[in-house]
Amino acid sequence: MNIIICPGIHETDLTESFISGWLSPSIDNLKSSSSSTLQEAKATSLQSPIPSPQSPIPSPQSPIPSPENILVAPVPGILALSSLHILQFLHDRLHHRLESPVIFISFSAGVVGAIAAAWQWQLLGGDVKAFIAIDGWGVPLWGKFPIHRLSHDYFTHWSSSLLGSGQDNFYAEPAVDHLTMWRSPHSVQGWWVDSSQGEITTPKTRLTAAEFLHLLLKHYEEK
Repeated sequence: MNIIICPGIHETDLTESFISGWLSPSIDNLKSSSSSTLQEAKATSLQSPIPSPQSPIPSPQSPIPSPENILVAPVPGILALSSLHILQFLHDRLHHRLESPVIFISFSAGVVGAIAAAWQWQLLGGDVKAFIAIDGWGVPLWGKFPIHRLSHDYFTHWSSSLLGSGQDNFYAEPAVDHLTMWRSPHSVQGWWVDSSQGEITTPKTRLTAAEFLHLLLKHYEEK
């Protein structure tokens, strides 16, 4: 499975920081739990309606994604909006292997180009396992594949959900600034919520943005 990273319009070192922070969350904390899947994590949260920030979260027993499976789309500046550039990048790097499963992780303006590229890749017969949008505020999201949103505050989470989101989503609390979500996902504390059940009554799970990403990837690796 390949992870397709679609940055926004920002300095390239922020993307390097994102990958570094995402691949190195608190592994000791992750391994402290006996649960290992998204479903088990939900079962745990149902037993404890609002887990404390210290509550252990499920451990992704599978290996952390290797660098060779992480492909960063070369879309500097305004090209982050271009689905054609992202699609061409996919063809070049995957050698037209449409059956090779991919997960998109996109940020900010990059969500615009990434979601269109995901649609086009799937229409061509490509296997899109999931689409993850980080602070894609104002971008409508839908598709014949699972969609997840991560937001830098509750307002962005709530307002973005009106334009489409999947079942499992994340928002930072306390709120952080927009670029911090991309620069330091391992330091962003927040809530994982099940948006399909109605968030007012649904239990929430406390974790970092990086840990949430690990759980999502673990889930799709097993499918």
